Amino acid sequence: MRLSTKGRYGLKAMYDLAINYGDGPIALKNIAERQRISDHYLEQLIATLRKAGLVKSVRGAQGGYMLATAPDKITVGDIIRTLEGPLGPSECVLEEDPSACDNAECCVTRVVWEKIRISISEVIDSISLQDMVDDYHKMKNKDHYMYYI
Repeated sequence: MRLSTKGRYGLKAMYDLAINYGDGPIALKNIAERQRISDHYLEQLIATLRKAGLVKSVRGAQGGYMLATAPDKITVGDIIRTLEGPLGPSECVLEEDPSACDNAECCVTRVVWEKIRISISEVIDSISLQDMVDDYHKMKNKDHYMYYI
């Protein structure tokens, strides 16, 4: 299963908003520059995320976008499903409205696809934006050693 740029870039943008959570609205231009995403494409992604209630907009000179809820309340799964749609490595095992298959009762590969979908769902639903922020801080501080003599 491969994510499109929607899912990948959308997660990067949401991560950027999570890193800056509590600092007020963030201009899309700033997110686009930091995450190396086209302004125009980012506008489309943010519009979808806003409609889903994951981000909110603030108008005005100091306006921009911010997370609608705390980073620990938004999962990677929320973001990916919003941008990519229902998960599933095959049409016959999509989370929502799997397509009918004449061989569903005896299809061994369908069982495999279903296990893959369930595993992916469990992983992405267990990771919040706050987990990503925490991982970032761990990675950032990894290179800073303290030596005492």
